[in-house]
Amino acid sequence: MPATLEQTGTNAVTPRSAFVLRFISTVALWSIALLIMFSGYEILFWLLISLFGLIGLLEFYRMLDHKGLPNFKITGMICGAVMLAGSFYYFSRIGPAGSYDFEVAVLLFFLLTVFGRQMFARLRHEEPLQTMAYTLFGLLYVLWLYNFITKIVYLTPRSSTGAVTGQFYVLYLIAVTKFADMGAYLTGSAIGRHLMTPHLSAKKTWEGFFGALVFALFCSLMLFKLMPGHLRALSWTHATILGLLLGFGAIVGDLAESIIKRSTDVKDSGNLLPGIGGALDLLDSLLFTAPLLFFYLRLVIRVP
Repeated sequence: MPATLEQTGTNAVTPRSAFVLRFISTVALWSIALLIMFSGYEILFWLLISLFGLIGLLEFYRMLDHKGLPNFKITGMICGAVMLAGSFYYFSRIGPAGSYDFEVAVLLFFLLTVFGRQMFARLRHEEPLQTMAYTLFGLLYVLWLYNFITKIVYLTPRSSTGAVTGQFYVLYLIAVTKFADMGAYLTGSAIGRHLMTPHLSAKKTWEGFFGALVFALFCSLMLFKLMPGHLRALSWTHATILGLLLGFGAIVGDLAESIIKRSTDVKDSGNLLPGIGGALDLLDSLLFTAPLLFFYLRLVIRVP
């Protein structure tokens, strides 16, 4: 018997259409952000990515709320906003090359603020530890990792006119990461047979994993070929290694959010974009690829 409209749902979103919509939304979001950065409006770029970062953090805390897990939502959001503002000011004027002291100061600020908030909370037994742990984990997982995008923008020296040059590496980061996402989906849908982590996802396959690596590698090499002058810190060898490394990081980032969603019994992190998901769903793979690219540029290539 054919399915009726009530059974299928006239507004149902298939996995394929959801992926396409999510991919288009991601490209549109980052295209706007990069256009702003390429135009020289650094503060507007920071405001845009900070807004999405804070929305992603709020979604994380709401996922905890959905499961009934304790957290200091407002305290976490305040800490996140202070960190994003401080990092932009510090990196845009001093640069991330000497950011060790700043990072330690940020972590100390997180700890002091969350412990200070706990002193005024009437919680008993193991609840204080759980509340502080969940709050701190959200700050580290969402915003601390996400903030590496700002660090990449200011990693390379400014031009002779004072303009930033790191936006080309952010463009490279987003393109390679999203090609990995696309490769995982297309390959997994076409030939995926062997489940990768069935306890986390019934859709992710080993075929999709290798598809992500191939697509990421292809994108990395093509971008280096198309704009070698703007990615001058790279070489063909570095572009090859980074393509595979970022492809791997994108898969890990996607699986990391799957762990959180499975643990909190939610399908999507939010409903910022109906039928697609939340901000965290759009950013999940970048949370791991951004730090990987930054540390590769700093520690392997040794960008000053």
